[in-house]
Amino acid sequence: MEHPKTLLEAIKYFSDEQVCIDAVARMKWSNGEAICPQCHAKEPYYLATQKRWKCRKCKKQFSVKVGTIFEDSPISLQKWLPAMWLLCNCKNGISSWEIHRALGVTQKTAWFMLQRIRLALERDNKHKLGGSGGGPVEVDETFVGPNLQKMHRARRLKIKAGECGQTKAIVMGMLDRDLRQVRAKVIPNVKREVLQGEIIEEIEKGSTVYTDGYTSYDDLARRNYIHETVNHVEEYVRGEVHTQGIENFWSLLKRGLKGTYVAVEPFHLDRYVTEQIFRYNNRATKDNPLNDSDRFLLALSQVAGKRLTYAELTGKVPQRPEVS
Repeated sequence: MEHPKTLLEAIKYFSDEQVCIDAVARMKWSNGEAICPQCHAKEPYYLATQKRWKCRKCKKQFSVKVGTIFEDSPISLQKWLPAMWLLCNCKNGISSWEIHRALGVTQKTAWFMLQRIRLALERDNKHKLGGSGGGPVEVDETFVGPNLQKMHRARRLKIKAGECGQTKAIVMGMLDRDLRQVRAKVIPNVKREVLQGEIIEEIEKGSTVYTDGYTSYDDLARRNYIHETVNHVEEYVRGEVHTQGIENFWSLLKRGLKGTYVAVEPFHLDRYVTEQIFRYNNRATKDNPLNDSDRFLLALSQVAGKRLTYAELTGKVPQRPEVS
C-alpha cells in the first residue's frame, strides 16, 4: 500500500500493530529482512502471535524496537508513529500535554516519547556549509530564557543584582543561503574563541560570511573567510549583506518555545533546537517539494542506532554514544 499522505490516513494506516512493525522493519533493515541484534545472524523466524523474531543461531528473541529509539518501551508502535508524525509536521511543535490527551498516555510518558523522537531527528553533518557547494552563510546568535518584565519583582531584582547567575541560554545558528539549510546549537558563551571555533568547524574556508557587528566576529577575515557585517544600530540590510534569514529561523524557534512548550530547561534546549532544524531544513520548497509523509519517512529512517533512557534524559547518567 502507498504511504499515507495526511494525518487521518496515517492514523488509519498505523492502527494495525503489524503494519507498524513492518514499516519500522523496512526502515531499520534493508528490504525489511530481520537481523539478530545479538549474533547478527540473518533469516530468523517470525513468531506471529508474539510479534517478535527468534534467531535460528543463538535462539534469542527480539522485537523490531531493539536498537532503536523505541527500545524497552511498553508503548505500542500504534501510538509511537502518530506521535512522530505530529512532531515532524506541526510547524510550532506539539506539547507533551497534547500527546497525552490525543494518545491516552500519561504526560510524563508523552514527554519522554517526544524527547526520544527528537533524538531521532538529529543528523550527522558530513559536509560544511558554504564553499563551492553552497553560498553565503549568515551567522548569528540568540538568547533564550525568561522575560524579565514578566517576572516577580523579587526575582527580577535578584537577577539584576547578579545573584542568579546566567538566566538565558545562548543558541548560535548558521544559514547557508543557497542550500537553505540551517545548523544551530546551544553554546556556553559568546566569546570570540567559542563563536569563531563553531564557524571554523561548520563553514568551509574561503566562504562568504555575513554577521552583525559584534566584536567576537571581528577577525574572521584573517581566518580566510570573506567577512562582511551589518551594524544593527544603523541598519539591518545593506544590499546582500544581512542576517534576516537566520533571524527568520529564530522567530520560528521562539514561537514554538514560548507558545507551545512555554518553559524549556537549558539542559534540554538542544533537542528542541534540533526539532525546529529538522522541520526547517525539510520544509516544502519549489526545488524540494516535500510533504508531511516525506518528513515522517525521513524521521522514521533515522530511528535505528539511537537510544535514550530516562536516566540519560534527566542527567542521572551520561548519554551513551550512538551506534552506527
